[in-house]
Amino acid sequence: MARHLILGAGLVGGTLARQLSARGDQVTLGTRSGTTVPGATPVKLDASNPADVTRAAHGADTIFVCTNPPYTNWVADWPPIFDAAIKSARDSGAALVLMGNLYAYGPPDGPMTEHSQLATTEKKGLVRKAGWEKVLAAHERGEIRAVEVRASDYFGPGAAGMSTHLGGGFFEPLLASKTARVVGDPALEHSWSFLADIAATLIAAADHTGDWGRAWHVPSASVPRTEIVRRVNERWGVNGRVASIPQWFLSALGAVVPMMREISASSYQFTMPFVIDSTETQKMLGVTATPWDEALEVTVDSYRKPPTRHPVR
Repeated sequence: MARHLILGAGLVGGTLARQLSARGDQVTLGTRSGTTVPGATPVKLDASNPADVTRAAHGADTIFVCTNPPYTNWVADWPPIFDAAIKSARDSGAALVLMGNLYAYGPPDGPMTEHSQLATTEKKGLVRKAGWEKVLAAHERGEIRAVEVRASDYFGPGAAGMSTHLGGGFFEPLLASKTARVVGDPALEHSWSFLADIAATLIAAADHTGDWGRAWHVPSASVPRTEIVRRVNERWGVNGRVASIPQWFLSALGAVVPMMREISASSYQFTMPFVIDSTETQKMLGVTATPWDEALEVTVDSYRKPPTRHPVR
């Protein structure tokens, strides 16, 4: 039976814990609050504290770093988390699997592959780039064994929040036949990573018996938001619409709302085609994306409000 420590119990960490538990693995879930997920053993810890993480990782085969500080705190919060992950992996002997994203690539000039250059100049992307380079350096020195799994914007049941571009803030207005306001041009092709596929790729990366010290890409669907609106309208019999938030308004809002400032800084992802290529990952790890219609159905159904039941008089 494999043993794992997952740092972070958000949508990715929670989904990963359930998938690992379902196949019979032993899972410890580390969070500040001791969040519980069925099938996992909760433990309270600070992901930036090496002693906490090392203690929780004792006897583990893998440490999965799935925590994600708020956008506004990345510069301060991520470096000590990376440092703690490296030290705990070295001291415990556990392999290290990072949950990553596409920020470090910067504005793409085509589909992003597992070997695309990390060319970002944006603050959050630089934080992720520096963290991965530090982890990779420790791997190359032979101190740890590490990989990073990179996903595009995630979607799936429960996805919400200002930084979730295909979550409740998008689907709920559509289901009410209203307008979903979005960042960037909704007619551009954009990749979306389904939560279940992210977890499956993390597991496949941890199970990989070949070379480590590299990145993997989550198999993802690339669909313009205008097409998603059309499918939702057709499938659920609604009349939703999508409209872009003016860039000037996004910038103005960012001047007074720190979270919106960070969303505006990375809005280039929605002003040009933003596509992830996972061909190599699919071939080498044997993972595939959940069929788009199936993933969309599960996701949209999670946002549909149950019919109002009136008491029988």
